[in-house]
Amino acid sequence: MKLIGENLNIMSKKYGKALKERDAKTLQELAIQEAEAGMDWIDLNIGPAGKTGEELMSWLVPVIHEVVDLPLALDTSNIKAIEAGLKAHKKGRALINSIMVRPERMDALLPLAAQYEADFIGLLWGPEGMPRDENERGALCAELVFKATGEFGIAPERIFIDPIQTPVNVQQNQIMSVLEFMKMFPDIAPGCLSTIGLSNVSNGPPEHLRPILNQVMLIIWKRHGMYSAIVDTFDKPLHDIARGKRPEIEALVHKVEDGEPIDMASLSKEEQDYVKTAKVILGHNLYSDSWLEI
Repeated sequence: MKLIGENLNIMSKKYGKALKERDAKTLQELAIQEAEAGMDWIDLNIGPAGKTGEELMSWLVPVIHEVVDLPLALDTSNIKAIEAGLKAHKKGRALINSIMVRPERMDALLPLAAQYEADFIGLLWGPEGMPRDENERGALCAELVFKATGEFGIAPERIFIDPIQTPVNVQQNQIMSVLEFMKMFPDIAPGCLSTIGLSNVSNGPPEHLRPILNQVMLIIWKRHGMYSAIVDTFDKPLHDIARGKRPEIEALVHKVEDGEPIDMASLSKEEQDYVKTAKVILGHNLYSDSWLEI
C-alpha cells in the first residue's frame, strides 16, 4: 500500500511555526524522516494561506526537494498556491490534494492537472457537502472522472479518488457507506486509484487511542482495495501493516468483519485490542472512549 506522509502540516505546532517563520532546516529534517520512514509522497499542507500561499509554496517545494527526491502532494485550497507549487515541482509527478466535485473547483484545478501533467486526488465532496451514502459517492465519483478524462484527457491512473473518512466517534454509518462504495469503485472508475485521509477516523478520540484506530482502519481499507492512504509518518506499526508485515493481525480483523467466532481468552492483550477496535469501527459495538476496557 502506498503512503502519503501527513506531518508537514500548518496545524502542527512545530511545523506550522516552521512554515510561518520559513525555517527550512526544521522542515527539511522532517522531510528526511518521512523519506527514511518509507513514505511515497510528502504532503505539504499549508492551509488556506490566502495572502501568502503563492509565495510560501514557491519557497517550500524547492526547500523540500533540496534534501529528498520524493514527489510532493500540494495541499491547500489556494488555487494560485497550487499552481506555484506545480511550477516549482521538478522531481517526479506532483499530486494535487485535492479537487472537490464542485464546478468552481473542477473548472479551476483540472486544467492545471492537465497542463502540468500532475496526478490529483478527487475528493468526493459535492455542492451539498458530504455525500450521504455510497450511491451519492458513486454519482460524484462518476461526474469527476468523466469530466477529468473526457474534457481534459487526464488518464485514469493519474486520478486518486478519496471517498472521505469520517471520525468513528461521530458517524460510524459513514464508514460502512465508504466500504460499500469501495465495492462499486472498480466499475464506476475503471483504472483510477484510491486514497483516504486515514487519521480522520481517530480525529476526536483520546490521543492514546488514535494509533490503534488508524491501524485497524488501514487493515480494513487494504482488504477493500484502497491503493494509498495519507498517514502519520511516525506510526511504525501502521507502516508494518501497510507493507504486509502483520498478517496475523490482519487475519484477526478480517474474522471480525466476516462475523466469525473468536475465542478472546486465547488471544494476547494486543490481539484482543485489535479485535475490540475492529468491532467498534465496523459498528458491531457502539463507540465509547473506554471500548478497550470493556
